[in-house]
Amino acid sequence: MKLKTLMKGIAGGACLSIAATMSFAETTMEKIVRTGEMTIAVQTQGPPVSFVNKDGKRTGLAIELARMMAADMEVELIIQDYDWKGLIPALSSGKADFIAADMTPTAKRHMQIVFTEPVFFSETIAFAPADAPFTSWEELNADGVSVAATQASSWADTARKVLPNAELKEFAGGTAQAVQAVVSGRASAGLSDKATIAGFMSSIEGLKVLEGELAREPLGFATRPDSIHLLLALDNYVRLIRADGRLDTALDYWWNSTAWEADNK
Repeated sequence: MKLKTLMKGIAGGACLSIAATMSFAETTMEKIVRTGEMTIAVQTQGPPVSFVNKDGKRTGLAIELARMMAADMEVELIIQDYDWKGLIPALSSGKADFIAADMTPTAKRHMQIVFTEPVFFSETIAFAPADAPFTSWEELNADGVSVAATQASSWADTARKVLPNAELKEFAGGTAQAVQAVVSGRASAGLSDKATIAGFMSSIEGLKVLEGELAREPLGFATRPDSIHLLLALDNYVRLIRADGRLDTALDYWWNSTAWEADNK
């Protein structure tokens, strides 16, 4: 009887110890408050969402939204660059507080990270050399056609779903590598979002957008599953800047037009 009581006491003490440890574990938001720094993971090359402009400054839609939030929170924004495939590992390992990129909240990604409500939406389109025989994206679904897309991206997933007969070629580093593959003849065509390709077409000759949209996807920022306070803060901030008009102003400049190019390239 005494042994049983002793074992219960030990088990109870262990539970209290675990609960105490859990209750005193620092949250991501508490770390931001303590250090006065908020660290984001961004894609290395992904205009107009994230890129380095002519003055050597990191900018773009996601960057400026994060800067706006950091300024309103009165904390310093720390920006870390990664290839697309390195974004989720950087977040999961604790190197960054959240991902600020044009990332689609797929079911598979939700198994690792947690997404905010949609910040904006993206239309997936196909592009090809200006002299290519294709006029619409449906014509790419054929043997002998190769399609370029960013590695581990939703564009690559879309290609697998709707262009099963074409050969998919994935490139690390963002849309810039996929565009280069198409321009150099290493791929018949490529997939990306409408806003990104509009930016490339204004600076690279010999490209055309094919008719139709392959998909329309919600895009958001992402946190670790245990960063609930930060996730709620991000959702709240999106609602705030949508209500006061700052989100629409940013989208009109960065996403719905190429007005940003004159100031940054």
